[in-house]
Amino acid sequence: MTLAQMQPRSADADSVHRTVAEVMDPAGPQVCDDMSVEVALAVMAAARTGRLVVCDQDGQCTGLVTWTELAAVRDGSDYTDRVRLRDILGDHGSFASPVTTMAEAEHAMRTRRLGVLPVVDEQGSALGILALSR
Repeated sequence: MTLAQMQPRSADADSVHRTVAEVMDPAGPQVCDDMSVEVALAVMAAARTGRLVVCDQDGQCTGLVTWTELAAVRDGSDYTDRVRLRDILGDHGSFASPVTTMAEAEHAMRTRRLGVLPVVDEQGSALGILALSR
């Protein structure tokens, strides 16, 4: 019997070279930015998801919203039924390309409030979601 010596390999060492395309989740429901907060929450409930990819009229990904974020908006004192997703996107403008390295994507996610990053193609169409593991 031959013994092989195994050395543990850091997950961080792998993440430097892996691309976003290798680890992204499916994009999930994509909705138009003129959707109301209340309807978006209903879509999330029906789809059993905690996030939605938001697109503009041309199908370009403009951001990502989460259940927690929408619930906070709905429960806020300034909320009306006229509030649209485009009104609350704020600084959600960070996106990743499928060929972005994991190290670059993780750096971008650390600067955002959300631990997720939409992955878009060259035309701005959503391909998937990258979630930051904690």
